[in-house]
Amino acid sequence: MTNLFEAAGLEKGAPRPLADRLRPRKLTDVVGQDHIVGPDGTLTRMLKSGRVPSLILWGPPGSGKTTIARLLAGETNLVFEQLSAIFSGVADLRKAFDRASMLREQGKGTLLFIDEIHRFNRSQQDSFLPYMEDGTITLVGATTENPSFELNAAVLSRATVLTLNRHDETALDAILARAEAEMGRKLPLDDDARDALKGMADGDGRTMINLAEDVFSAVTEKAKPLNRDALMKLVQRRAPLYDKSREGHYNLISALHKSVRGSDPDAALYYFCRMLDGGEDRLFLARRLVRMAVEDIGLADPQALVVCNAAKDAFDFLGSPEGELALAEAVVYLATAPKSNANYVAFKAAMRAAKEHGSLAPPKAILNAPTKLMEDEGYGVEYLYDHDQPDAFSGQNYFPDEFKKRPQYYDPPERGFEREIRKRLDYWSKLRRERGRS
Repeated sequence: MTNLFEAAGLEKGAPRPLADRLRPRKLTDVVGQDHIVGPDGTLTRMLKSGRVPSLILWGPPGSGKTTIARLLAGETNLVFEQLSAIFSGVADLRKAFDRASMLREQGKGTLLFIDEIHRFNRSQQDSFLPYMEDGTITLVGATTENPSFELNAAVLSRATVLTLNRHDETALDAILARAEAEMGRKLPLDDDARDALKGMADGDGRTMINLAEDVFSAVTEKAKPLNRDALMKLVQRRAPLYDKSREGHYNLISALHKSVRGSDPDAALYYFCRMLDGGEDRLFLARRLVRMAVEDIGLADPQALVVCNAAKDAFDFLGSPEGELALAEAVVYLATAPKSNANYVAFKAAMRAAKEHGSLAPPKAILNAPTKLMEDEGYGVEYLYDHDQPDAFSGQNYFPDEFKKRPQYYDPPERGFEREIRKRLDYWSKLRRERGRS
């Protein structure tokens, strides 16, 4: 039936998001899921056999679950009906089952797609069972959650679980190439920024397209390609860090922090007392001392954090002015402690890697397998229990399989307690090399 927009010739001129324009038209166009829709994919073989059972599509956001379900309807002779578990209830399910029953009497089958199927409770999930068993519906559910935990065993026993992968770099490159072909120009980013954009997508194809559309919209065709910093400013608008009207306050706390970092207890005490004299919130100072303990001393002296927390507790117990002496003691302790920011640097490097690599799965060997499905997926296979290994150390890989080389974020210096930590790390590295696991 023609609507008013189509009749007026306005439908073709209506703006369409890039994600909609790039939507695959057939299953073979789906990117990154060759094990499901490729030439030898599971779903491809099912379609060739002429029988598609009920399915649970399990995968991260933006991996193509909804797209595959939509396209599957076009590849079958089933009537497609879609519901979202977020917006639908028992009444909606009952109506869908009634429509499917009527179609069945006419000799037609129904493909019922349930998005976010894990949102349905146990009784709602149970309502599918009689209609799945007698063939009234072919259920296709999409979920981001582990079906072993979120779906009834009875539903799982009547459906085939297809696991979708997060989009890897090759798949994201293919998505960007399609976006560039649709836009008729290259994405205005240098190589470093392009890699950063893919990292921000975190394996989500939909997010990748939306980010690309933002860049295309913001940068003209003749403009210079954006670098990483310019891209970050474009897609992430950060709020100012400080209230500029209190510049003196932040000048003094900066001076105190840097005096501690520079191991000058006299200067540190001077700025600490200036802030006390200025009426600074004592608990603000206590929190800042704790930050110094973890940022600038770290594991060179693990007692620094203990001292700072004890000083805060003493101030809470004694109050002002007596409790301020405990804070002053912490200031001197920090200023005279061995310094190391190795843990701070390691934390930032690991956080940067976490953002860039996104939600890569840990190796299956180190995952528990409390359900049969997870056991079949290979969870826990070949795990080495360290306490049973020589030197109580297995040396096996704990990073995601996508990491080609074992990274090192924490590099302790030869200072303070971290001298002992370095000895341990060097010893474990030696064991890894000897066992061929470095």
